[in-house]
Amino acid sequence: MMRIAGRTTPHPHDDAPDTSTAFARLAELPPGPERKALRDELIQVWLPMAERIAVRFRGRGESLEDLYQVAALGLVKAVDHYDPARGHAFEAYAVPTVTGEIKRHFRDHMWTLHVPRRVQDLRNRVRRAAKELAQTTPGRAPTVEEIAAYAHLTTDEVRTGMEALECFTALSLEAEMPGTDGYALGDAIGGLDPAFDVVVDRVAVQPCLMALPERERTILYLRFFRGMTQSCIAQQLGISQMHVSRLLSTCFARLREEILAETG
Repeated sequence: MMRIAGRTTPHPHDDAPDTSTAFARLAELPPGPERKALRDELIQVWLPMAERIAVRFRGRGESLEDLYQVAALGLVKAVDHYDPARGHAFEAYAVPTVTGEIKRHFRDHMWTLHVPRRVQDLRNRVRRAAKELAQTTPGRAPTVEEIAAYAHLTTDEVRTGMEALECFTALSLEAEMPGTDGYALGDAIGGLDPAFDVVVDRVAVQPCLMALPERERTILYLRFFRGMTQSCIAQQLGISQMHVSRLLSTCFARLREEILAETG
């Protein structure tokens, strides 16, 4: 196996080797075992740099092992697409390639909720500003106003970015709520309330009711709001039970006709 020369020039990464000769050799080799062996060795010697980049993204909802894998994938792409003939050092090409691969991973796979790109950008700016400000405000977290001034954002934009920080993962409905004894989050979610339909019906029928004669309105009120029987209503109004029944039927038909006419 061809060995790669040790580092002879300074690099931002202490363990970055001088691989210019190896990449030039790789570009000249035809497909085959020798080229594959050299490619694999180049990936191996640059892997510590890729892992160091991955560490910068820990604590954002993804395990470090998974970040290592994504960074390694970015490194493989960098090795495969790097062209030494362009005159740029491999490291200058590999660092943004690996970083971009990790950022794409977060963008495409880590957001549990759909978050617009603008809000994702706000989240990144808020997170970065808060991290940098934390170094100047020991013992406490920076305030919304401090982050806004530092990042040149409005306070509303900062709050939006802070809310987006919680969108990487979703809490299970089976998760126990803090401070409770086995009370799940799903237990706090209400169900459909059939009374809402009643509210809508009452609002819709109100103008029609107001247009009825006073006696008919009184009969409807006694029947449906006081719960009185037709016989009791007849006795209170001094009319027959049969008359009450006919008036109710007439009211129903009129209300139904008017409501259907309005919604038709």
